[in-house]
Parts: sequence; structure tokens; C-alpha cells
Amino acid sequence: MIRKVEVPPTCFLNQTIETFSRCGVLLVSGRKEKANVMTIGWGLLGRLWRKATFMVAVRPSRYTHDFIENTGEFTVNVPNRGMESIVSYCGTVSGKDHDKFEEQGLTLLPGRVINCPVIAECLMHYECRVVYKTKVIARNLPKDILDTCYPRRDYHTLYLGEIVSTYADEDAEEKI
Repeated sequence: MIRKVEVPPTCFLNQTIETFSRCGVLLVSGRKEKANVMTIGWGLLGRLWRKATFMVAVRPSRYTHDFIENTGEFTVNVPNRGMESIVSYCGTVSGKDHDKFEEQGLTLLPGRVINCPVIAECLMHYECRVVYKTKVIARNLPKDILDTCYPRRDYHTLYLGEIVSTYADEDAEEKI
């Protein structure tokens, strides 16, 4: 197995943002004994309240939502190139009905700081502890966003996670 090394949260900022656009990243919530993975194509990586943060948007109808609500933790896992079909699969089936980790041959590793696992096959990992959450309020959004992103009016919960640990494959720079 490839050794994972600590890196600053902004070390692969551009690559993380590019991966959002290219195929999405994998959001894991829960515990090693019972976890879920979903694909996300939206998120914000930055600094707020003197903390490195990662904000993710999860609809209450998603299986992942309850895990984050119950644990207050999540990990964001940046996939390696070649994992596009896995990322697509994880975004099209529900963890309520499928063990996506087993079905896609994904290995869970324990988090280093939090109790939420990471996906070993991914290039980089952000461990996050929720420091703030809010629900999207429809009346505060422009009509074009409501129409394109919320045609079913299923508004996200926005989770702002403090990044408490960031690590990547030892040879990550060579793979990017």
C-alpha cells in the first residue's frame, strides 16, 4: 500500500478544484463499521474563522446526510486518475441499497484525527469536523440557481468542516 504523508490543506488546492470539475470527489461519512460514500461536484476549500475549512453541500434526502448529522464529521477524498467510473457509480446509486465500498473494491482506512474513514485508493484526503451548518434558503437565491440547481426544491444543508488533517499519497506530485 502507498504511504500517506501529511500535507498542508492548500498543497493540492488547484488539483482538488480541477477534480471537482472533471469527475467529482468522494465524500465519506459515518464510521468504519458503517459508512457511506457519495460523489460531490460542489464544494469550497478555504479559510474562515482562522481555520482551514471545506464546505460541502448535502441534500437531506441523501443517505449521507444522516451520517453527518449524527457524527459531525466527514472526509473528502480526491480520487486518482482512472477512478472516474468509481466516482460516477458512487454518484448514481444509494448507500441505502448498495455497499458501494465492497461493490467498487474500495478500502476504508481509519481517519488519523477523526473517527470517519478515508478511501485508501484516493490520492488525497481532507478530514473535517463540522463547525457550522446551515440550510439553503430558497428566497435568498436568484431564480436561475433555483431553476437549474433546485427544480425539485430539495435544498442542501451546507456543512462547513474545519480541516483537522490533510494527507496524500507519498508520490502524489508525480501522479498529478
